[in-house]
Amino acid sequence: MKSIFSFLMCIFLVTACGLATKEKEMSGLTVDRLVLEKSKRQLHLLSNGKIIKTYKVSLGKNPVGHKTREGDGKTPEGTYLIDRRNAKSAYHLSLHLSYPSAEEIKQAQISGVSPGGDIMIHGLPNGFGFLAPFHHFKDWTQGCIAVTNKEIEEIWNNVSDGTIIIIKP
Repeated sequence: MKSIFSFLMCIFLVTACGLATKEKEMSGLTVDRLVLEKSKRQLHLLSNGKIIKTYKVSLGKNPVGHKTREGDGKTPEGTYLIDRRNAKSAYHLSLHLSYPSAEEIKQAQISGVSPGGDIMIHGLPNGFGFLAPFHHFKDWTQGCIAVTNKEIEEIWNNVSDGTIIIIKP
């Protein structure tokens, strides 16, 4: 019993420290670009070339490499746009990325597969917000970029449609 308590206290302290270091004021700044570093599991919001906020993320279940087909569990790599938003998503809010590009569609057709789609930045599944402290311990999406519900609300309020997102390996 003592080891379970110690384990839970460690998780609480790590989570509390992580949340405290993530707080950074964005007021008055315009987010003009997002950069996702897949290998670091970090999504950066930038204003005038400077990082103003960084979030820990979860990615697709098979995150290494570029998405080439539906169901591969990969998060795409490249430059995309935030092209629409969904306030009634099955996940707490979602911002849609412009994947697949015309070239990605062409390559998938050559390979005889669907490139997939509906790649989003989103919160946790509706009703599961309580998992926020643990969501980034494992990549669990179908290729999307997942953050906590509080974080997607902040991103939603500060990122406009048409904003560029660069996804790096």
